[in-house]
Amino acid sequence: MNVFDGNKFLNTLLLLITTLIAAKLISSFIIPKSKKRLPPILQGWPIIGGLLRFLKGPIILLREEYPKLGGVFTLKIFHKNITFLIGPEVSAHFFKAPESDLSQQEVYQFNVPTFGPGVVFDVDYSVRQEQFRFFTEALRVNKLKSYVNQMVSEAEDYFSKWGSSGEVDLKYELEHLIILTASRCLLGREVRDKLFDDVSALFHDLDNGMLPISVLFPYLPIPAHRRRDNARKKLAEIFANIISSRKIADKSEDDMLQCFIDSKYKDGRPTTESEVTGLLIAALFAGQHTSSITSTWTGAYLLCNKQYLSAVEEEQKNLMEKHGDRVDHDVLAEMDVLYRCIKEALRLHPPLIMLLRSSHSDFSVTTREGKEYDIPKGHIVATSPAFANRLPHIFNDPDKYDPDRFAVGREEDKAAGAFSYISFGGGRHGCLGEPFAYLQIKAIWTHLLRNFELELVSPFPEIDWNAMVVGVKGKVMVRYKRRELSVNQ
Repeated sequence: MNVFDGNKFLNTLLLLITTLIAAKLISSFIIPKSKKRLPPILQGWPIIGGLLRFLKGPIILLREEYPKLGGVFTLKIFHKNITFLIGPEVSAHFFKAPESDLSQQEVYQFNVPTFGPGVVFDVDYSVRQEQFRFFTEALRVNKLKSYVNQMVSEAEDYFSKWGSSGEVDLKYELEHLIILTASRCLLGREVRDKLFDDVSALFHDLDNGMLPISVLFPYLPIPAHRRRDNARKKLAEIFANIISSRKIADKSEDDMLQCFIDSKYKDGRPTTESEVTGLLIAALFAGQHTSSITSTWTGAYLLCNKQYLSAVEEEQKNLMEKHGDRVDHDVLAEMDVLYRCIKEALRLHPPLIMLLRSSHSDFSVTTREGKEYDIPKGHIVATSPAFANRLPHIFNDPDKYDPDRFAVGREEDKAAGAFSYISFGGGRHGCLGEPFAYLQIKAIWTHLLRNFELELVSPFPEIDWNAMVVGVKGKVMVRYKRRELSVNQ
């Protein structure tokens, strides 16, 4: 290369570099920069992102990252972005946003094979809202009053089979009583009196068909899914026969099944047999595990905290002196001490540890430290009752069982606004069955406290983090002795 060619090359290179720098400078002025203030992103592996960390458990992840990153951060899993919103300061939009902005439907599609076609997450939002109206109507106060009578009757019958003393696995006993009560109040007298064993076995197969792998691959052809689908088909046949026989006999019952049979859409269309079956399955799934888990935790904590056990027993005594030996909806509603004890167990151990939505539009949040973040459309948005319910800036000594934190004058569940306590969710998608759940658990523990002296003989239970609905790990062994006189005498 001669000198002329060398100079020409250098000049060309210099011109190219100058052009690139100029273009960069011009673009910085002409082309606006993205103003998005994205949340911090957790580092992960190529392709799979943070999958391995997430599979270890979302609570472990939150415990590690919340102190470093605060209440808003994003975890990448494959091509998905999961943005966590932890704490009432940033989760209000999660609970209050309309379905058009934050949707349940996409993230809960794995429920469709279990609930069946044409209900809940298999229909568009307008139809789902009407179906939720059916639930609301089935849980009105006048309905709850009739359900309570059935709850009390089931508890009396179940515990009458206990001896004068003995040891039982409280977790096992409460699971069985809850399904009996739910069968009577929700599924109907025909199931409770004649078909309980058959229906219970079918629901067991449905339940076991809801696995962690089902969330990602709900139609995977595995044995558990085949049993699930077969059970769903048989349940549909059973309820079709019950519905038909009720209509032929022009017979009406006091249960949720009847409410769904009588429900009509706004255009006047009645519910179909398939829809009624699906709605019943959804109702039972929503309440069965959560109520039995919370009943068990309530008992474990009361038996390990004599101060609160004595306070609850004193409340029972006072109410019985006031009302006689009557237990109904209105009497249960007066049990404020027992209510707080249940609520505190539920704060410490909400069965649903993660709530999810799919974001259909951009939105912004501001943390309590004043940091502002923009959450892009397309992110999966998550919050965690199990973690948020133990935030120390909301709950004093958050790992301690302290039902009085909800008493008048303290009310820590309202300390930081409407979504300080989220065991039942909140906002647009708050749990419709919350009143039913409290009444059911109160009815059970009212009977136990009045009729038995109880002692926890196994170690305090651990948390079963591996379950789809997070509950109690192992047995909860309790020694009981039947009282000669009820606590009000």
